Amino acid sequence: MTTKSAAAAARPTVYGYPRQGGNRELKKAVEGYWKGRVTADALRATAAELRRANWRRLAEAGVHDVPTGDFSYYDHVLDTTVMVGAVPARHREAVAADALDGYFAMARGTQDTAPLEMTKWFDTNYHYLVPELGPDTVFAADSSRQVEAVKEALALGLAPRPVLVGPVTYLLLAKPAPGAPADFEPLSLLDRLLPVYAEVLADLRAAGAGWAQLDEPALVQDRTAAELGAAERAYGRLGALEDRPRLLVASYFDRLGEALPVLAKAPVDGLALDFTGAAAANLDALAAVGGLPGKRLVAGVVDGRNIWVNDLEKSLATLGTLLGLADRVDVAASCSLLHVPLDTAAERDIDPQILRWLAFARQKTAEVVTLAKGLSRGTGTIAGELAANRAALASRASSPITHDPAVRARAAAVTSADARRSQPYGERAAAQRAHLGLPLLPTTTIGSFPQTAELRTARADLRAGRIGEAQYEERIKAEIGEVISFQEKTGLDVLVHGEAERNDMVQYFAERLTGYLATQHGWVQSYGTRYVRPPVLAGDISRPEPMTVRWTAYARSLTDRPVKGMLTGPVTMLAWSFVRDDQPLADTARQVALALRDEVGDLERAGTPVIQVDEPALRETLPLRSADRAGYLAWATEAFRLTTSGVRPDTQIHTHMCYAEFGDIVAAIDDLDADVISLEAARSHMQVARELAAHGYPREAGPGVYDIHSPRVPGVDEAAALLRKGLEAIPAERLWVNPDCGLKTRGWAETRASLENLVAAARTVRSELPAS
Repeated sequence: MTTKSAAAAARPTVYGYPRQGGNRELKKAVEGYWKGRVTADALRATAAELRRANWRRLAEAGVHDVPTGDFSYYDHVLDTTVMVGAVPARHREAVAADALDGYFAMARGTQDTAPLEMTKWFDTNYHYLVPELGPDTVFAADSSRQVEAVKEALALGLAPRPVLVGPVTYLLLAKPAPGAPADFEPLSLLDRLLPVYAEVLADLRAAGAGWAQLDEPALVQDRTAAELGAAERAYGRLGALEDRPRLLVASYFDRLGEALPVLAKAPVDGLALDFTGAAAANLDALAAVGGLPGKRLVAGVVDGRNIWVNDLEKSLATLGTLLGLADRVDVAASCSLLHVPLDTAAERDIDPQILRWLAFARQKTAEVVTLAKGLSRGTGTIAGELAANRAALASRASSPITHDPAVRARAAAVTSADARRSQPYGERAAAQRAHLGLPLLPTTTIGSFPQTAELRTARADLRAGRIGEAQYEERIKAEIGEVISFQEKTGLDVLVHGEAERNDMVQYFAERLTGYLATQHGWVQSYGTRYVRPPVLAGDISRPEPMTVRWTAYARSLTDRPVKGMLTGPVTMLAWSFVRDDQPLADTARQVALALRDEVGDLERAGTPVIQVDEPALRETLPLRSADRAGYLAWATEAFRLTTSGVRPDTQIHTHMCYAEFGDIVAAIDDLDADVISLEAARSHMQVARELAAHGYPREAGPGVYDIHSPRVPGVDEAAALLRKGLEAIPAERLWVNPDCGLKTRGWAETRASLENLVAAARTVRSELPAS
């Protein structure tokens, strides 16, 4: 193999593409189907056209083999559960009666049947449906969706590459099904699962697939010898199959580490590796194992998770080093482009000089194609692209947006004392009890109430100039009044103003802080039909004026009960934004924390007795490798404390986290030093309460008793049963009663019924406590 032949073979590709369509057609079709306005056939037709449009666009851009099977109505891990026949027993009847309705029932639940648990996809803000497996799980292959996609692509004259969640990652992502033995490990089912994958691969080959991609991102995490042995066994067997497409095993989000030599020796045809950020360590590791002789290497050198333009010359240098380490070096983004918006061309409100710093999915595809061309044919063939890229990078580096001397001086002056409360929790708790006068098992919500069509219309009308600011504010006041009145009548103890004025828990604040940019069409899938527009954290951060005080104070004027001030924490502001990559994250977090600290101070001075600073992304942003975690948790917890530590002892600080695995960060949760934490717990049956108890967590906690990501209305008995489970782990004087998360995405009818049941459950369980 020569360098010249390896370069000549270079081809561009991507691992996956945004699913929603340019105008979120998939979201509208799926939600229309749920509401009975769209037929199943119409939904399928919309989905098929979106798939075909993506493939045509990729092919026209110059991508060689297009990914198929990455498209999903709701979630690609749920699709894998269907593909291997691992439907939970409680959903089998529904799936057998109607496959599509049964699929959505697993995702969302029904009034009588709980959905699958949902959690974060590694350290991204994408959520997947957690497989439930037990010793009695029987797998059965159903490759129909994957085969259909291959045939659709072939009919367009394209080369399809089916993308599947790999068997090892699928099992490592799974949880023991309810009733499974305590020591059961889903990975023990590998030998039972591999024949199903073999059957699917044979079906894909028969359908005309030349390659199949098996995604194994779980192998970039720390893995035991047994888990690495499972990967070796899996790909030894799948690689030895005669009736299969060529196999490309893909990893991303971090360095492959101990799993690299395992996969390098496996009888597969290629590896796809991430070479961005911390995963750049894959380059030296690949050289250390002797490269991939006889195999295809797909090099992920374009960041698939952030939106900054690629440094083309730096990437070409990496690709040049990789030549000679494999039979063929192809070029790709570091992961699926699912995690970035579709196209910068839709952004009309961003300064064109700034817009050229940004690359969404279509621009990243073009970067991949350019790099492959330069690698194969020489840099002279892309001289114009290289010159434009150098100019964009230089423009960003020298822009005054990225450097504010006053912000940097304030951040540099922070001391460790600035990030600590003035009194220990025990003294604060006594002061807060006297100040607030709450009963045992106090009830509250997480913050947001339903964002009705009327609210969204009012916001759109304001932007379009159809109504004035005064009319809009009257509408917001009316909504806050309704929310406060409802909470009082229902009997909630600590109220919220409902966040009627907020479009999103991060975007709302980003639009009011300097250093952020907002997009108009930068939608990214968070879960199912829930899409968000992450703002772009482009420069140094400061707060020109108060952001929440006015509406919080207005809500307080309507009631005698405590009203929480609601803020989004610094780590979540970073995690749910496209963050700048030109300085350490810790520096950016400190800047955001100082801006939020100013807001906390203003809320307290306005008389707000309870202030909640949400940090749902604290666990999500945890580095995938344990060696990197201590440094992250140190700056992340400091940023939270810096935000909240300037208040009086009798001001109660709350925080909130949801939909993540909390067990391995309980010590960090403790280090936040919040007075009260609310956490997702309904789908996981109070697991987090047990984890807090095992750690000896000393402060107050509200493990959720109402799963807000399902349209189900939990009954009083159901919520009460969860509360009793919570009391087994957390004493009554430290247990709060609340939903899992905010209520923004729910309808008013289900919200009313669910919260009324929640309060009734709290009263029921409160009456069972000793009279003292």
